[in-house]
Amino acid sequence: MFILNHHDSIAHQFLEGLRDISVQKDRLKFRTNLERLGQILAYEISKTLCYEEHTISTPLAETHSKKLQSQPVLISILRAAMPFYNGFLSFYDEADSGFIGAYRKENEGEELSIEFNYLAVPSLEEKEVIIIDPMLATGKSLITTIHHLQQHGNPKKIHIAAAIAAPEGIDHIKANLKIPYELWIGALDEKLNDKAYIVPGLGDAGDLSFGPKL
Repeated sequence: MFILNHHDSIAHQFLEGLRDISVQKDRLKFRTNLERLGQILAYEISKTLCYEEHTISTPLAETHSKKLQSQPVLISILRAAMPFYNGFLSFYDEADSGFIGAYRKENEGEELSIEFNYLAVPSLEEKEVIIIDPMLATGKSLITTIHHLQQHGNPKKIHIAAAIAAPEGIDHIKANLKIPYELWIGALDEKLNDKAYIVPGLGDAGDLSFGPKL
């Protein structure tokens, strides 16, 4: 598991901007900071992918370079992931993309459930797949998402990318995900509260990016 804020870098500034309530009020800054984290994690993931050598011509000579053997498939969890996803897409700009509509349904007195209302993905057979969701809380929606995705092929490997994660979500994934995967986390926070929100967290990433929903 890679945890970005365990390493000193400019990413601390972007994470701070996502969390600080005085900065959160600026939606453009919030989306930009989320996109920047996506770019940084996309770069870190790129170090683990497979490359092949090829030859290019400069104005002066031929030289050798490397390129990805194949682009990963990017899966964005709507709507909160869109700015985060844009960061990945700016690095893997030729990648196929898939989109999943998922949201947490909270009924008073009942256990939290996950609702899915949209799924549009390409073939995932033998692909490196990056699932992009800014908040990894309970991990339940992620496991259910992966089960839905497996109907579209068996990925070679899944990379789970989150800006903020809770230990409970990490534990749930470790206990329930039986296919090859890696976790890429911006910051691993303290816990979930009694409403299954990450603490200290940052609030609702979708609302902060695009405004409150009814």
